[in-house]
Parts: sequence; structure tokens; C-alpha cells
Amino acid sequence: MRLDKFLAQSSIGKRKEVRIYIKEGKVRVNEKVVTVPAINIDEKIDKIEYLNNVVEYSEKVYYMFNKPSGCITAKIDKEHKTVFEFLSEEDKKGMFHVGRLDKDTEGLLLLTNDGDFEHKLMHPENHVCKTYFFWALGSLSNEDIKSLENGVNIIKGRVLTRPAKMKIHDYGLFKDFEDELKKLNINLKNCNQSVVSGYITISEGRKHQVKRMLKAVGCNILYLKRIAIGEVMLDTKLNLGEYRHLTEKELQSLFSI
Repeated sequence: MRLDKFLAQSSIGKRKEVRIYIKEGKVRVNEKVVTVPAINIDEKIDKIEYLNNVVEYSEKVYYMFNKPSGCITAKIDKEHKTVFEFLSEEDKKGMFHVGRLDKDTEGLLLLTNDGDFEHKLMHPENHVCKTYFFWALGSLSNEDIKSLENGVNIIKGRVLTRPAKMKIHDYGLFKDFEDELKKLNINLKNCNQSVVSGYITISEGRKHQVKRMLKAVGCNILYLKRIAIGEVMLDTKLNLGEYRHLTEKELQSLFSI
């Protein structure tokens, strides 16, 4: 195995970061400083040290996590609960999140200790599709839907978003869906306001992208939940805050992207 790959999979850092560490002379192989990231090592036999600490090789782990609203996608935060606080002490060792979900967004989040896996899914050139379910304040005309599917300008002076896929689920007045929406902690003072729900699939990951796309056509997100990454769907048996290992079929699907 390549030295930089070994260090990335052992959670020393992402591939780009560990290459820098190696070139800076911070890594030793069998007591000798090595500065070439591409050298091959035997992870089961060779002694690898980073900053004079022995690096133990860790098996690759992949979790599907159903993120609740109200926690942030980070390892440590002084003010807010993080997604990693839902994992056991043993399960969280060496893990990091694949991409992010906003604090108020629920749903599918992948967690792993495999830097190559994270890089593959998050690299902008791979255009991995992500599907979200939403409730929004406002309405969506056929023209609005067409705009979202063709691409909208969410930053002044910037290029359009990549084409998206849209599917309307329901629409009407808040009072028509009041019971359903209150279960999602959505409350409006004016029960006669228009609301719309649907599914949107995007293939890029700009900050607050779905919220900004809907806002560009006059809608404000009330509830947002990621339900799929690629062809991997959020397991409906997972309650909020629960996680499980990805199945072999799910992994194969993600690795084939």
C-alpha cells in the first residue's frame, strides 16, 4: 500500500494533507524519515510513525447516519451538539463526515475513516447526485420548476447552478397540511399561506444550495431532509440520531460512481 494512502486511511489526515506531512519529514518508516508519499509499505509489518507516534492501521468503516435537526456536522463544537456525539466512543474513533448537512437539515449523512472514499464522493468533478425532500413557503409554477431544472443564479455575477431534477409532492395552503407539518415542528401564524413540498436532486454542493435555489424562485425552505446520495437511499428503519454500517450493495453502488 502507498504510504500516503495508509496514513489517510489511518485518519492522520486527508490524502492531500498527509502528502504534505510526509514531504515535511514528519513521517518515519522503520525508524527512517521518508519524504516520498508514493513509496509502498506493508501495513501489517512495517512500523510507521507520525510525529514520533506509531500509527496503527485501522480497517475501513462506513456508516449511514440519520442526522437530526439541531446538531452540526463537525467533530467538536463548544456551543452545539455534533453528529459524532451520537456515535459510541469506540465507533467514533478516526471517523469523519463525508460532506456536510446544515444544522437545521435532517437526513442521510455518511461517516467513514476512508479518505479515498470521502475524496471520491466529494470531488466536484464527479458530480455525485444528492436528493432532498423539502417543504417550502410559497408556490412553484411550471416556469419555476423549469428554471430550477435548467439552472438558476444563486450568486450575483456567478454561473448558473448545474441542472437539477424536480418532482412536486404536494401543494396548497398551510391549513391543508397543518397536522403533518406540525409533526415536523413547522408552525405558521397565517394558516392561509401557500406551501409546497417536493423532491430536488442536485449534482454539486455549494453552501446552502437547495435553500438558495428555492429562494431564487420565490420559495423559503421550511423543512429539508436529504434522502439519497447516488442510488443509496436513507434507511427508513433508522430513527433520527441512529446509524448503521453500509451494506456491501450500498458500498458497491457508491464506489462505482
